Amino acid sequence: MKTINVRKLALAGILVAVGIVCSPLSVPVGASKCAPVQHFINILGGVFLGPGYAVGMAFVTSLLRNLMGTGTLLAFPGSMCGALLCGILYKYGRRLPLAYAGELFGTSVIGGLLSYPVAVLLMGSESAVYGFVFPFFVSSFGGTVIAVILVTAMKKMKIFDVYLGNLGSESREYSSEMKKGA
Repeated sequence: MKTINVRKLALAGILVAVGIVCSPLSVPVGASKCAPVQHFINILGGVFLGPGYAVGMAFVTSLLRNLMGTGTLLAFPGSMCGALLCGILYKYGRRLPLAYAGELFGTSVIGGLLSYPVAVLLMGSESAVYGFVFPFFVSSFGGTVIAVILVTAMKKMKIFDVYLGNLGSESREYSSEMKKGA
């Protein structure tokens, strides 16, 4: 059991690091900085690790981006809502399109609406209630496209099967042979 938790924690750390390293690849749209890599990472976290880890990763990445000056306070509601909905929909639906839709809807609509009070009360921004929905949609759409391409490639290479433990008997035999030989 501890091996699984260590594996999940290690993957979460790697994905957070990728999010931090790629945070300069953001596009300013209004008061927000749209970071498509964050949304790609949210999808990977939601699919590979589940909703709890995905939200934790989104929080840590947003916090570090803010501390480094490469993000805004709007990163918290946007990324965390998208990660949560993505992870929940994948956990209970086990279909990648649900994870993609969860990231898009969670970030753009829910996160965009929750960003309004953050922007007005904490950032002193004058914006409309729906002012963040479109910029967040653009950002999460870019990350979702990246995720669709890379996750499809990962599925073809059977990375999902190996990591998530859905090994067939043929793969289990190969895996046990590799362990004996090592």
